[in-house]
Amino acid sequence: MPLDIRDAPYLNHDDILDLNFIKDPGVYVFRRHYRQGLRSHIMEILSPQAVANETRGVYLEGSMRYPKAEPSKMLRLFRARFNSLKEAKEELTRVKLIMAYLAPDHLGRPEEFLVDYSLSGQGEILLCGLQEYVHGEVLDPWSLLNRNHLVSMLNDMGCDGAGEAGREGDQWAHCVREKAASLVQKLKEMIMEAHHVPDLAGIGNLILTRNGDIKLVDINNISRVFFDTTISLDDRGYPVCDKSIQALSLLEKKLLGRSLGKDHPIYGVFLDPERMKNVDAAENAFYLSMETKK
Repeated sequence: MPLDIRDAPYLNHDDILDLNFIKDPGVYVFRRHYRQGLRSHIMEILSPQAVANETRGVYLEGSMRYPKAEPSKMLRLFRARFNSLKEAKEELTRVKLIMAYLAPDHLGRPEEFLVDYSLSGQGEILLCGLQEYVHGEVLDPWSLLNRNHLVSMLNDMGCDGAGEAGREGDQWAHCVREKAASLVQKLKEMIMEAHHVPDLAGIGNLILTRNGDIKLVDINNISRVFFDTTISLDDRGYPVCDKSIQALSLLEKKLLGRSLGKDHPIYGVFLDPERMKNVDAAENAFYLSMETKK
């Protein structure tokens, strides 16, 4: 029986070339990205020459170097199954909603499309995406995010010395905070106006770039926002809406230094202490269920 990529734990280059909608032989190398989600396969799209330089090395300035191949794009193959074309188009509508609020400054710009995926002689709808590759460091809302932490992230991007103590470090941190203010505002507008929020809590979903931009690179789990007492769970049992709004509040508090009052129309609902305890319980139950499935 042929491999159903939606069930496979991971894919390699040959698996991609075996897909009926991928040209074989092609001009690219497909390599599994280190971040693999529950909802999609993520493949780097690389040039063969860049891969050859990485593996065999290049002679530069008197020494052999092995530069890491950098993707031109990221290919996403979603695991979701759709019962109809209408259902698949509804998912695309949610993606367009995120783009309307966050692109281009705060989003690794996606190009989502539907293909006729051939499996056992039958065609099924598969959602795919070509996404801008965003170079930078993972920004974790639960980390410190103070000035020194931001400077260390800049140095981790290869800008050694660019963010040392003093004026340069202060300027870098100020730049990040200015752009964070824009991101926070756009996300709050999306929540209040469109009643949707992307997954801000997933590890690696937010990337900080050398320019100080904070970009969302994962749009696999866009949830509806309901301002009631119900804690919504996604189809995997994770409280993604609540955790995303918690992540937003941490960005606002840590990067912008704002106090989050109980009368805030968003935080007053989602940061209620009793609700947060219940959300933590739901999150723990999710991780426990994932462990039992291994």
